[in-house]
Amino acid sequence: MIIKRLWLTDFRNHLATDVELNKRTTLVIGLNGHGKTNLIEGIHLLSGARSFRGAKVDALVANGASSAYLRAEVDQNDRSLLVEIELASQGRSKAQVNKQKVKRFRDLGDTVRIVVFSPDDLEIIKGPPSVRRSLLDETIAIGNAEFRAVRTEFDQILRQRNNLLKQARGRQSEDLDSNLLIWDSQLIEAAATIGDHRAEFVASIQPVVADFYQRLAGVESEVLLRLDTDWRDEGLAVALAKYRVDEIRRGMTLVGPHRDDLTILLESLNSRSHSSQGEQRSLALALRLATYVYVEQITGDQAVVLLDDVFSELDENRARRLVECLPDSQIILTSATGTVPEGIEPGQTLEVIEGQIHGC
Repeated sequence: MIIKRLWLTDFRNHLATDVELNKRTTLVIGLNGHGKTNLIEGIHLLSGARSFRGAKVDALVANGASSAYLRAEVDQNDRSLLVEIELASQGRSKAQVNKQKVKRFRDLGDTVRIVVFSPDDLEIIKGPPSVRRSLLDETIAIGNAEFRAVRTEFDQILRQRNNLLKQARGRQSEDLDSNLLIWDSQLIEAAATIGDHRAEFVASIQPVVADFYQRLAGVESEVLLRLDTDWRDEGLAVALAKYRVDEIRRGMTLVGPHRDDLTILLESLNSRSHSSQGEQRSLALALRLATYVYVEQITGDQAVVLLDDVFSELDENRARRLVECLPDSQIILTSATGTVPEGIEPGQTLEVIEGQIHGC
């Protein structure tokens, strides 16, 4: 897949960006705060994913504008596609492909496949479980309409169940029990599908992550991935019954896929607490590279690779090894200094100055 041309209108500080992208490697340079990462973020949003910076929609719209607009010409398997997104600061945002409305933003992942690397990826290792759940679910969702639908359904069921528990105000009753039974049956069905997909995904990328880590770190180390749940072994129905009293008291669902975690073990130790920052960076990069391989295997299509100032956080050896691991696909990377490691050969260099693109 190739992104040929990109338009950003009233997106952050990109008020009227129109740029053609090299089909191989594009280097984006510029001082900090001028809009390099904003450009990368805009490209990433074309895949239907949430902002990798955690920004809400209103933060993406330029000051004084009511909406931001993203458009891209995409080549996918010899097909030419026009992807268009309107991000509304108030009201509902919209997306369409070749003028056909897209029902859910996540469905854009069937058209635009992107893997982004950023310095904040360290949070995959060091951050809370929600970061790792997002990595699992957003990757599985690419090219998997069934999972996207079930994941959306699960969130809706969970909200309804939590509202019911909250309204009970800590008091158990026959009405509460009968209503919970209705939501429980739906929650159990959706959870089983999510759990199965996550377990299969973790098992499939396990050897790939281990291989990439050894190549990046330059050492033979054992890397294991473990999906931690407190409900799959005994089943969610049993777990819900066990937690029922506490859930009523606290007014929230305490067990299920929304509480799962992915533990990354390095030499049998939890990397979150026992690994050095260099080891954690290598693990995070290995996970991102493994998601690229997974997406390519599932879809049969190469994803676009975005590298947001990643090399500035790596020592010379790790930077060189990362270059050796990068796939042969369209790559767009940013650099504040304009320097890139040996092996990166930009076919195009763009400079961002206060939200405006200048060719070099």
